Amino acid sequence: METQPVGPYLRGEEEGETLWFLGSLATVKAAGADTGGRLTVVEFLNPPGFAPPLHRHLEEDEMFYVLSGTAQFRCDGENFTAGPGDFVLLPAKLPHTFIVGSGEPLRTLQITTPSGFEGFAREAGEPAGARRLPDPGPVDPVALGHAAARYAIEVLGPPPTN
Repeated sequence: METQPVGPYLRGEEEGETLWFLGSLATVKAAGADTGGRLTVVEFLNPPGFAPPLHRHLEEDEMFYVLSGTAQFRCDGENFTAGPGDFVLLPAKLPHTFIVGSGEPLRTLQITTPSGFEGFAREAGEPAGARRLPDPGPVDPVALGHAAARYAIEVLGPPPTN
């Protein structure tokens, strides 16, 4: 696969494509088009108590750098409670999820390598008009499953409840 040359840029705090994704605000800071397909960086703002479905990425390693808030990450039988300044690696092919602490939203930088996660977030989400934390709405599990399959992500179970 041949990649296009990329150049330096600055995306400010309020800049980047914003999406509502699974009831959370996602701001794409670096997409595959920006990195020659090498990685994607998304800033997430997840509401207190949020949890994504149990899933695994078949091709991407997924990493989180916690900016604020706390979450319990679960991956392949391991549990990690992470807070500001912590870094979490969730390797490709391993089942994982997380639960945001109840006290405040979780703000993270999510890094996936190689790139592609931004396409999944676009297809499964919708453009965000205003930058605010949404009320998590219902997610269509069938549509989510179809989008996930197109991006080599397997949804393995429902979000954890505790």
